[in-house]
Amino acid sequence: MSSAQVSKQRKAFLSQAPPPGYVPGLGRGATGFTTRSDIGPAREAGDISDERHPRPGKKSKTDDDDRSDEEDLNEANFDEFNGYGGSLFSSGPYDADDREADRIYNSIDSHMDKRRKERREKRFQEEIEKFRQERPKIQQQFSDLKRALSRVSNDEWLSIPDVGDARNKRERNPHVRPDRYTPVPDTVLQRAINQTGRHNTLSAAQLAGGYITPYPGTLTQIGGTITPGFATSTHIDLKQIGEARNSMLGVKLDQVSDSVSGQTVVDPKGYLTDLNSITPQSTGDINDVKKARLLLKSVITTNPSHAPGWIASARLEEVTGHIQKARNIVMQGCDACPKNEDVWLEATRLQPDDQAKAVIAQSIRQLPQSVKLWIKATELETEVSAKRSVLRKALEQIPTSVRVWKAAIELEEVEDAKILLNRAVECCPLSVELWLALGRLESYENARKVLNKARENIPTDRLIWITASKLEESQENLHMVPKIIERALSSLQANLVEINRDQWITDAEECENSGSVHTAQAIIHAVISIGVEDEDRLDQWVEDAESCTAHEAYQCARAIHAHMLKVFPSKKNVWLRAAYFEKSHGSRQQLEELLQKAVAHCPKAEVLWLMGAKSKWLSGDVPAARSILALAFQANPNSEEIWLAAVKLESESGEFERARRLLEKARSSAGTGRVMMKSAKLEWVLKDLTKARELLEEALEKHPDFAKLWMMRGQLEEERGDIAVARDIYNRGVKKIPNSVPIWLLLSRLEERNNNITKARSILENARHKNLQTPELWLEAVRVEVRGEKKSIGMGLMAKALQECPSSGILWAEAIFMELRPQRKTKSVDALKKCEHDAHVLLAVAKLFWTERKISKGREWFQRAIKIDPDLGDTWAYFYKFEQQHGTEAQQEAVRKRCNVAEPRHGEAWCAVSKDMKNWQKHTDQLLPLVANSLPIPM
Repeated sequence: MSSAQVSKQRKAFLSQAPPPGYVPGLGRGATGFTTRSDIGPAREAGDISDERHPRPGKKSKTDDDDRSDEEDLNEANFDEFNGYGGSLFSSGPYDADDREADRIYNSIDSHMDKRRKERREKRFQEEIEKFRQERPKIQQQFSDLKRALSRVSNDEWLSIPDVGDARNKRERNPHVRPDRYTPVPDTVLQRAINQTGRHNTLSAAQLAGGYITPYPGTLTQIGGTITPGFATSTHIDLKQIGEARNSMLGVKLDQVSDSVSGQTVVDPKGYLTDLNSITPQSTGDINDVKKARLLLKSVITTNPSHAPGWIASARLEEVTGHIQKARNIVMQGCDACPKNEDVWLEATRLQPDDQAKAVIAQSIRQLPQSVKLWIKATELETEVSAKRSVLRKALEQIPTSVRVWKAAIELEEVEDAKILLNRAVECCPLSVELWLALGRLESYENARKVLNKARENIPTDRLIWITASKLEESQENLHMVPKIIERALSSLQANLVEINRDQWITDAEECENSGSVHTAQAIIHAVISIGVEDEDRLDQWVEDAESCTAHEAYQCARAIHAHMLKVFPSKKNVWLRAAYFEKSHGSRQQLEELLQKAVAHCPKAEVLWLMGAKSKWLSGDVPAARSILALAFQANPNSEEIWLAAVKLESESGEFERARRLLEKARSSAGTGRVMMKSAKLEWVLKDLTKARELLEEALEKHPDFAKLWMMRGQLEEERGDIAVARDIYNRGVKKIPNSVPIWLLLSRLEERNNNITKARSILENARHKNLQTPELWLEAVRVEVRGEKKSIGMGLMAKALQECPSSGILWAEAIFMELRPQRKTKSVDALKKCEHDAHVLLAVAKLFWTERKISKGREWFQRAIKIDPDLGDTWAYFYKFEQQHGTEAQQEAVRKRCNVAEPRHGEAWCAVSKDMKNWQKHTDQLLPLVANSLPIPM
C-alpha cells in the first residue's frame, strides 16, 4: 500500500485516540494539581451505576476503513447527525444523556412547529387568495355563469338553437375538393434546379475561383462548366424603384379624386400637412377607448337616470373625434334625465349655435327654475335687447336669484339700473352686493337711507358699515368716520358676530387702495388691540406694520406705528422704527415732526437727535441743525456721537475753525480714541501734517489699543515718504494689537510695494498663525502670489484657505475668477452651495454672467446681491458700471438713486476711494462714479 493511500485512511489528528500514558499538559510542566480522574473513582452506596455510561467498545478495522477523512464528500459517507466530516467530539460515545437531550430538543422543535403551523397556513392561504385575485383561473371567471346554469329550465335548454353551418355553397358541395397547400420538399426543388441548369447566385467556391461574366448575376452552369447565360439579373436599380414609388402615389391620389365633377378630394400639395394634423393613436390608446366606451355603456344601461354617465360617455366620443355620436348620446341623456341641468348644459355646448338655442329652450321648459340654464340662454344671444328679454323672462320665473338680477342690471343704463336695483333689494333683501350697488348709484342723502335700510335687513354684515364710513369720508365728514367704525364693532358684537382682526386689517388695506385713507386708519385704531395679549402686543403690532408695508398700505402701517407710539411712548426702538419708516416711505416734513416728538419723549436717545440734525442739514438748514445739536448737548453732555456730529456738520459746511474748536473742547471733555482720530484726520485733510502727527502721538499714548490710530500713523509716514518709520510703526502696532487684521495687511502691502515679497509672505503667515480662520489674511496671501505671477502657488493657497474657511464668501468669490473660463460655472455652483446668502458670492456670479454677455441674468443677480447686503459699496459700483455698459440712462439713474438711499460704507474698492483724503468731502452720489471708474471690467 502506498504512502498516499495510508495518509488517506488515517483519521484526523483530533479524531485519533491518545497514546498510552498521555497526560494533557505534562510536557508544558502542568503537574501542579491532581484531579479525581487521576486517583480513580470513589463511589458511595447511593451513586448511580455506570450502566448509563457504558465504556466505548473497541472499533474494528472495518469501521475505520468505512470512515473517510474530512475531504470525502461521498453520499455514502453522510451521517444525519454528524454530517460528512464528522463531529469534533465524534470519538466520544453517544450515551443515554445524548439521546435524552436530542429527544428534548426534538420535542421543543415539534411544539414550536405546531405553534407556528396555524400562522404559517393562514399566511399561505392569504398569498394563494391574493394570487388568485390577480390571476384567476378560467373556471373561476365563469363560476357565476356556471351557477346560473342551475336555474335554466328544460324548455330553455331545448330552445337553444343548434350551431349552423357557416360555410358557403361551394364549401358545402361534397364534389368540390378544398384547396390544400403542401410545401414542396427541398429535394424536389434541388432536382429541378439541376435539370434546368440555371441559378441566379454564385457560391463561395465559384467566387474564389475568379469566374467573370459579362452579365453580372447571370451565369449558366452546364455540365460543371460555367458559361454566360440569360438568367434574370439580380442588379438593383434604385432610380427605377423611386420612380415606381412616385407612380404608385400618383395612382392612389387619382383613385381618391372625383372624376365626375373634376374636383379632387385630396389636395396633393397639402397632403402631408393633412397627415401631420391627424392625431396618431397607438394600439394601447384604442384599447383604452374601447374599454372606457364599454364601461360607460354599462353605466348608462344599468342606471339610465345617472346624468354624469351620459356626460362622460359624450365627452369620450368628443375626445375621440366622433362629435355627432357625442351629440346623439347627450341628447339621449337629456331624454333619460330631463330634470338634470348639467346634461342640458352639456348638450347645449356640443350643439352648433343654431341648434343650441332650441336645446336650451327645451331645457328651460323642463327646468324653469334653473339659474344656470337662463344664464346660458343669455350667453347664446348676441343682441343686447335679446339678452334683456331673456333675463326679464328669467326674473319672472326666479325673482329671488341674485345672479340673474346682477346680470340684468349690468345691461342697463344708470337710471334703469336704479329702478332694477330698487326692485332687486325688495326681492332679495339679504343680498349685500345689491344694497351696496344701489347705494353707489344714489345721491348722498338717498345713499344714507339705502345703507340704513341695509343695516336693518342685514345687521350682521361689516361691509355695510365700512361703506357708510367711506360715504361720510367722501363728503368730508371726517369726524363721523371713527364714530361709525366704533358703532359698527359694538353693533356686530351685540349681534354675536365674531370680530376677525385679520379680516378687518385686510379691509383697511382695501379702503386705502380705494382712496379712503381716514376709514382705513379708523379701522386700524379700532381693531388693532382686539384679541392680542398684553405681553404680545409689541411683537404683534410690529408684524402687522411690516405686513401692511409689504402690501404697500403705507397709511395703515403709519396708523399702526402711531398706535404703538401712543401705547409705548418711552421706548426708543419704537420711535426708531417709526422714524426709519417715515424716512423710507414718508416725506421729510413727516420725519422731522416725528423726530421732534421722539426727542421730547426719549431725550437720552442720541440717535434720534442725530437723525433730526442730519435731516435739517440735508435740507440745507444748517442753523436748525446746529440748534438741534445744541439741545442734544444739553440732554447728553460729553456725548461722543454728538460731538462728532457737530464737528462733521461744521466741517461739511466749510467752518473748519469752528470744527477745530469743537474738537479741542471734545478732547478736553471726552477725549476718546475716536475723537482723537477725527481731530488728527481734520488736520491731515487741511494739510497740517505736523499737527496731525502730534495729535496721533498723543492719542497713541492715551489709547494704544485703538487700531485705527496705528493705521493712520503709519499711513501718514508713508505719505511723507519715510518707509522705515512707517514699517516700525506697523510692527509696533501688530505687537500691541496682534488681532488687528488691517494693520497686518498694511504692513504686508508696504513690504510688497518695496519688492520684499518674501518678507510679505512671512508677515502674512505669522498673521495667520496668530489669527486663525481669518479669510482676509488668506485672501491677501493668495493675491500676493497672483500679483507675483505665481498663480499655481496661489491656487494651492486658495485650496488651503477654503479648507480652513469653507464658508467665506470673499474667498469663494476670488476662487471663481481664478479658474479658467470653462471651470468658472462649476466653481460658482460650489460657492453657492457653501455661501448661498453671501453678497460677495452673489456679486461674483453677477460678474460671471456679465462676462458671458447674459445681460438679463447679470442684472437679476446684481439685484439679489444688493438685496442681501445694501451696505456693500462694491456691489453698487459694479452694478453702476454694468448699467453704464449695457443699460440705459434711466437704469443708471435708478441705481444712483437707490445707492444714495442705501449710503453704503463698506467694500474693498469703495473704502479705497471713500477713505482717500482727496475725497473726504464727497457724498455717496459723487463717490459712486469714482469707484465705478476705478473698477476693471470683468474678463
